Amino acid sequence: MSDTQTPAPAAGMPLPRAVAYMAAATLLAVTQGLGQSFLTVNISTFAGDLGITTTDASWLLIVYMVPRAALPLMLIKLRTQYGLRRFAEWGIAIHVVVAFAVLWVTDMRSALVLHFLAGAAAAPLSTLAFLYMLEPLEQTWKMRLGLPATLATIMSGTSLGWIVSPHLIGDGGLTWMHLTSLGLSMASLALVFLLPLRPVPHMKVIKPLDFASFLLIASGFAGIVTAFVMGPAHYWSEPWIIWTLAGAIAALAASAMIELNREAPIIDIRWLASPAILHLTGTLLLLRLLLSEQTSGAPRMFQVLGLQAQQMGGLFTVILIGTILGSLACVAWMRPDRIPRFHLAALAMIAFGAWLDTQSTVLTRPHQMLISQGLIAFAGMIFMVPAMMSGLLTALAKGPQYLLSFIIVFISTQSLGSILGSGLFSTLITHRQAAHYQALTEQLAVGDAQTNAAIAAIAARLQPGMIDTAQARTQAVYQLAQEAGRQATVLAYDDAYTLIFLAASMAAGALLLHLLRDWLTARLTPAPQDNPIGTAT
Repeated sequence: MSDTQTPAPAAGMPLPRAVAYMAAATLLAVTQGLGQSFLTVNISTFAGDLGITTTDASWLLIVYMVPRAALPLMLIKLRTQYGLRRFAEWGIAIHVVVAFAVLWVTDMRSALVLHFLAGAAAAPLSTLAFLYMLEPLEQTWKMRLGLPATLATIMSGTSLGWIVSPHLIGDGGLTWMHLTSLGLSMASLALVFLLPLRPVPHMKVIKPLDFASFLLIASGFAGIVTAFVMGPAHYWSEPWIIWTLAGAIAALAASAMIELNREAPIIDIRWLASPAILHLTGTLLLLRLLLSEQTSGAPRMFQVLGLQAQQMGGLFTVILIGTILGSLACVAWMRPDRIPRFHLAALAMIAFGAWLDTQSTVLTRPHQMLISQGLIAFAGMIFMVPAMMSGLLTALAKGPQYLLSFIIVFISTQSLGSILGSGLFSTLITHRQAAHYQALTEQLAVGDAQTNAAIAAIAARLQPGMIDTAQARTQAVYQLAQEAGRQATVLAYDDAYTLIFLAASMAAGALLLHLLRDWLTARLTPAPQDNPIGTAT
């Protein structure tokens, strides 16, 4: 098929119905993405609504993300035994019920239960989004169009959450946000019932040992999510966090031993441990860590500087546009032989964007990061889509049954990767902020001429509102210490941006050397000659 041809629906499916399937895929991805981003973006609002601390409210994110990451692994066998459609119908129906019940949540205990059920109900939505987008397309366009379109909608969830949330949260608290989730869930439920996926042969494949293995995998995922959400919040000082992480590793190791000795495992660990898939997993994990700047970097830095979500709407609109443009670039130019070049361009863009952000100060505002964050969003798409294509081609080479397996494993690992990247980024910020604050406070020692001048200037501004001169000076010292804390935090973010710049630059350099080696090998290897001696008679 030439580059000028337009994608056509699969044989036998009319164009309007094909468009309906693609619209259903978009709605499913947006429903899942907004459901998760509403929680992560507005965690402090949830805390205030429930009358708890932000740290305690982080448990809502944990109980949502654990089933969201673990349950898709069971979809492989659930689809074979019961059909993905039946599971999806039940899952989205529960999603609707949970979205409706959340409207009356008033205490932490019920909120934890309902968010756990919401995470479980949302587990199949990303997988369904992939399948609905690929269903109506011809084989040639499944990778070329379906893959970029689905990933763009899935990766846009966080940006949409930041853009939409300020308009939904008002005097009514979280009510309108919950109603939006309810409406999206009901529309998704209707589309899943109206637009069936192509059925697959059913057979009984679920064994009792599957539940034991899955319980260990889910326990491992739960431990990782808990450790990397609560670890930074408690400065990794609580012993139970380390024990939780150790228990998670032990549970995953036990599940691996079970799975390796089974004829029909939940996940094929030997295939996942093959060099090609390990390389792909490492590549995607690297991208997730690099993109943590966009989810855990700029927005949190601006929150520290006192900005509200509505003041960051323009920034996330640019990020959303960058994501869409990146997916369109993949549709236009992506081919399997161009994957390394796409990755090299993406790493260079991420490095440049991170370098631009290293110039941040306490006076930096969102409009000054539009170019850098737009570049990083664009780069994330032109990195992710080709990497996903590489994985899907590897899965298809193994056998068609591995296609769904790869999609599900990809979704689960990316969910974990986002939590891991956010946790590591937050830990780095906390460590560097403490180091910078100590250095700044040492400079603010009593007796330093510049410090005394700054205190005197602040006290002079405060003096008209205060009778006591000593009180004005005390307040001036307090404000100066607050300013030092803000300076230290911004310097810590600059350190994190610098680290991302160095990591992306080193990865780009390594990839460039790899491409140069391949080019030199191709140039120096003599071309085969056809019968150089002559034809024998």
